[in-house]
Amino acid sequence: MEIKDKVAVITGAASGIGRALGERFRAEGARGLVLADLNEDGVSEVAARLDATGLRCDVSDEAQIQALAAAAEAAYGPVDIFCSNAGVFFEGDEDQPDAEIDASWRINTLSHLYAARAVAPGMAARGTGYLLNTASAAGILLQVDSVAYTLSKHAALGLAEWLAVKYGPKGVGVSVLCPQGVRTGMTAGRDDSPAMVDGALEPEDVAEAVVQGMAEERFLIFPHDQVHDYMARKAADRDRWLRGMSRVRANLMDEA
Repeated sequence: MEIKDKVAVITGAASGIGRALGERFRAEGARGLVLADLNEDGVSEVAARLDATGLRCDVSDEAQIQALAAAAEAAYGPVDIFCSNAGVFFEGDEDQPDAEIDASWRINTLSHLYAARAVAPGMAARGTGYLLNTASAAGILLQVDSVAYTLSKHAALGLAEWLAVKYGPKGVGVSVLCPQGVRTGMTAGRDDSPAMVDGALEPEDVAEAVVQGMAEERFLIFPHDQVHDYMARKAADRDRWLRGMSRVRANLMDEA
């Protein structure tokens, strides 16, 4: 999927990866660009700078995603690309509050489902379109310091696989963006996180990986090349991999 002359919607676009995607999509020649975020002032500032439409959207609310897609279509025509990028992180073990687990589920997982409901049938009817869902390397591997993040990101990956199976034959591309550490507001103050072990990328580096991945229509987009190796090790010997992750968690949480 080439971005030039396409209509794109990006959530979580006031900062971080979402903002970088907006900037890169504009540079790639997107015909229409709709940026959404819970931070209305922030997304309005980014949108004004990029000659885009900026809207407030709570992605945990399906009605707001439906309204976002409808606003994009009213402004620019049918949505060609929907980047479901907004996400949250809460640190915690299995006893972390249900409210945090529920918020993670709704924002990190269900938001992708809501986006697909809003735009995928129309894309399939036209025989073209693209869904880009931001998951995380944690969706492939593990987030040792967060049950909520691990649950929601693994589920997001499974959902994307299901969408690819249904909609791929109908001309709709599906990619899952799976970065490790990226210098964003979500990772601020978390320099000791295992996600940072291979170095933190800038959001612009991630946007570059997205453009390349979409051009090749790759399902898994790994801005950090090392994730390929970690995924292979996990698949080859899961018991050994789990023992290794136990050591990582023990060192991180001082549980040795």
